Parts: sequence; C-alpha cells; structure tokens
Amino acid sequence: MNSVSEDVKDMLEDKSELGLVFSENLFIGREPTTPDDCVTLFDTPGSNPQLTLDNAAYEYPSMQIRVRSNDYSTGYALAEDIKTSLHGQAQETWNGTLYSVIQVSNGPFLLGWDDNDRCLFIINLTMQRR
Repeated sequence: MNSVSEDVKDMLEDKSELGLVFSENLFIGREPTTPDDCVTLFDTPGSNPQLTLDNAAYEYPSMQIRVRSNDYSTGYALAEDIKTSLHGQAQETWNGTLYSVIQVSNGPFLLGWDDNDRCLFIINLTMQRR
C-alpha cells in the first residue's frame, strides 16, 4: 500500500482544474525553495488500524497539505479548492487502495509567513482506507 501522500498526489493531479503537476508545483514530504506558489503533501500520524480476524482491516491515516503562495488571496483560493475537491470523496480506489472516505478535519487556515514573505496555508485530512 502506498503512503497516503502518494495517493492524494494522484487525486490532485487528476483534478486538472487545480493546475497541480507533480515535481513542478506539487511535492511530497519536502517543500522546495522554488517555485513560490506550490503545494506540498505531508504524511502525519493517524489513528490506529482496525483489528479484525479476516485481515480486512481499515487504516485511519491522516495528512497535511500545505499551500504556499506569494499572494494571500490566491493561496487561500487554491487551498479552498483543494479542500472542496477532497472532502467527502468516498468509495474510490487509487493505486490499489480503497478510500472509503476522505474528510477535511480543519482548514484551510493561515499557518504564517515564511522567510521570503510567502503565506502558508494548512489543510488537515483524515481518511479511512484498506
């Protein structure tokens, strides 16, 4: 099973209206210094997996999406579009993994500004998958 960030990367790229392309303005695990406007996906601790006798257990991972932008309104709008596109996505299989549901647990909200005066917005997600 892939990391959640790998699957969400594919989900976001599949939504062409977002304009996100992996290794150009969409990254996993490490946010590069450029471009100024980008999205980075981070795997974060989730809840413990379900215990079942038949090994058909659900996992409950979580992740964080960070949107960086030179412009507050543009960054917030992209974060909101990402939130809207992922929240409530259900019963979809990505890279062999069934995502029963994806929920936005909070965000987008302003984390702050980086050393280059770019705004940073955060979205946190929780999921159920197997």
